[in-house]
Amino acid sequence: MKEVMSLMDYRPTVKVLDATLRDGGLVNDFYFTDEFVRALYQTNIKAGVDYMEFGYKASKDMFDESKFGKWKFSNDDDIRAIVGENNTNLKIAVMADVGRCDYKNDIIDRSDSPIDLIRVATYVNTIPAAADMIEDAYKKGYEVSCNIMAISNSQESELKVALDILGKTSVEVFYIVDSFGSLYPEQIERLVDIYMEFAAKYGKKLGIHAHNNQQLAFANTIEAVGDGVDWLDATYASMGRGAGNCAMELLLGFLRNPKYQTYPAIQFVQNYMNKLKEDGVVWGYDLQYMMTGQLNQHPRTAIQFTKDKRTDYAEFYKEVVALD
Repeated sequence: MKEVMSLMDYRPTVKVLDATLRDGGLVNDFYFTDEFVRALYQTNIKAGVDYMEFGYKASKDMFDESKFGKWKFSNDDDIRAIVGENNTNLKIAVMADVGRCDYKNDIIDRSDSPIDLIRVATYVNTIPAAADMIEDAYKKGYEVSCNIMAISNSQESELKVALDILGKTSVEVFYIVDSFGSLYPEQIERLVDIYMEFAAKYGKKLGIHAHNNQQLAFANTIEAVGDGVDWLDATYASMGRGAGNCAMELLLGFLRNPKYQTYPAIQFVQNYMNKLKEDGVVWGYDLQYMMTGQLNQHPRTAIQFTKDKRTDYAEFYKEVVALD
């Protein structure tokens, strides 16, 4: 059980990052209207959110631009059309996925871009490539963080090797990523201990990106806060791949930091997120995501189950158990 002080106290080092466009974009192929994106940007400013992730820097050679909205590619000009010179306290982020981006060409010098933070996403087995991406972004003038995905499938020994390699790079933040929504708070606590060892050794910060397959994204996030993790990802109305993420409106209401305001988040959910659901965009906790989370499986089968509008949950359970 956490010390009450560690959960209730105001900690000025905490940073909140809005991943609605990026993780939420995986639900609707990044087809957000400019009105939605501008309203989200203004909401983040009003709510005191520290970073807004606009989407991916995906390779246009690998992904057909005609099949995705523009935030799959997050062109600098498209971001600038929303934020202008961004003379605010809100910083702009994008994600660069190892093996799925042309980072040497598509990520230009920071001095010519509205982007502040490059979030490198990697698996444990692609850490060397991630290290090269980190140094490229850092040399171009960006803040850099690194999301190590699917750690619930990684051996502790290989995770420690990965963190040691990353610690020697110019990355500023290591992210704990519960890609499958399979982790419990006790496991988060153990992972924070492992990450903290290398964060302390190399002078890095820690972050968490949680998924809600077992309705634990918020619980795991506040567990991490109590354990000393400073960078916290969230999305409005939990919008994200499959079961979604930690809800921004829950997180802002929890944090005892006077710069964060919950009311703008509630307004945005009311006016924009609920409209997305009314228009047929589907995300959030459901039995199929619970099953893949409990079995520590990638949610791709549950996502297909959802797309197919299946309701035979018991049959699906037999299918995914057979894959285990």
